[in-house]
Amino acid sequence: MKKVSIYTDGACKGNPGPGGWAAVLIYNHYEKEIYGGERHTTNQKMELKAAIEGLKALREPCEVDLFSDSAYLINAFKLGWLEKWQHNGWKTAAREPVDNQDLWRELLKLCSYHRVQWIKVRGHSDNEYNNRCDQLARKAAAEQ
Repeated sequence: MKKVSIYTDGACKGNPGPGGWAAVLIYNHYEKEIYGGERHTTNQKMELKAAIEGLKALREPCEVDLFSDSAYLINAFKLGWLEKWQHNGWKTAAREPVDNQDLWRELLKLCSYHRVQWIKVRGHSDNEYNNRCDQLARKAAAEQ
C-alpha cells in the first residue's frame, strides 16, 4: 500500500461567506496541489472539503498521513466525536443535529477505503506545506 502525506486547509472570508479549500498531496518526491471554493460557505465546511478532496484525489487505497490545523476535523477522529455522533443518530451531546453531516458521511466513506492517520499541525507556523495550503485556500476564497 502506498504511503501518502496530505496537507489540508480551509479558509473563509466572513463566516459564512466566500470560502476556499486546498490540499497538497505528497508521494515520494512528487507533489500535487489541488484547491477550489464555494461562493457561500463556512470555514468548517472548507476544512472538511479540503480533506475530502485530498482523499478523493488518490486513485487507489493508500496509507495516508493527513495533516490539518483544524481542531474541528482532527478532534472528530482523535477524540471519538464521530463514533458518538453516529451512535446518537447524528446528534450532538446537546441532542442537536450534527452540522455538516453530508460532508462527515462522505469523509467516513473515504476513510473506509484508505487508512488515515489524523495529525494536528499548528496553523500559520513554520510548516511549509500547511502555509502553502493556507495560501491556496485564501486564493480560492478570493476567486469566489
